[in-house]
Amino acid sequence: MPPTARASKSEQDVRIELAGCYRLFHHLGWTELIFNHITAKLPGPDRYFLINPFGLHYNEVTASNLVKLDLAGNIIGASSFPYNPAGYPLHSAIHEARPEIACIAHTHTTAGLAIACLEEGIDQHNFYGAMLRGQVAYHAFEGITLYGEEKSRMVESLSDKSCLVLRNHGLVACGRSVAEAFARLWTMQRACEVQLAARSTGRPVVPVADAVAEKCGRDSLNVDPSGQAAEIVFQAMMRQVDAHDTSYRN
Repeated sequence: MPPTARASKSEQDVRIELAGCYRLFHHLGWTELIFNHITAKLPGPDRYFLINPFGLHYNEVTASNLVKLDLAGNIIGASSFPYNPAGYPLHSAIHEARPEIACIAHTHTTAGLAIACLEEGIDQHNFYGAMLRGQVAYHAFEGITLYGEEKSRMVESLSDKSCLVLRNHGLVACGRSVAEAFARLWTMQRACEVQLAARSTGRPVVPVADAVAEKCGRDSLNVDPSGQAAEIVFQAMMRQVDAHDTSYRN
């Protein structure tokens, strides 16, 4: 579904889609015990958003146990679970500052964290890195993201970009839909994996020229104005999840 159609979604629609995204991350191995987080903005004027219940593995997240928060960090409605206090500052800051963003995903994958530890960050010298040309911002490591005082600095670091590398920490991808955030994070993850693999050979890497990387960035699904390309990819991956387990819909 393109971002322009999001207004017609109900809270239950968003819950099912986000819970499915958590299961997809589990399917891909993008999990870190009970940690990390994906959030989705709910429709309506209150600017509520959903986050995973802290204490559950991604494979246990369902539509009904997602936690609803306001921008101040208050739980809205009944919940049997708290939320991860390290997730609130990052997600609330971006949702508040960038209302066009409907979904934010954060991971600590080995490849993503490794690249986040390298001074060069994500380079443009592979197919996926070139797609991200001009879309990646960087935020200096300040420790665990527990403190509200860091919110403004994370927003300043992100600026108008869609992808954020938290130095020494991990990856963040933002989108106008759950599908778009997933597609961006997948591209970041692949860029990191390929970059590490190429560097590990110890052989010279063939550089991608700036003009070529800029063209790749323009052409990639990450900047598709309609959001349709990301949606097609996401729905294909959700069919893989559904083939194994549809309990996330509960």
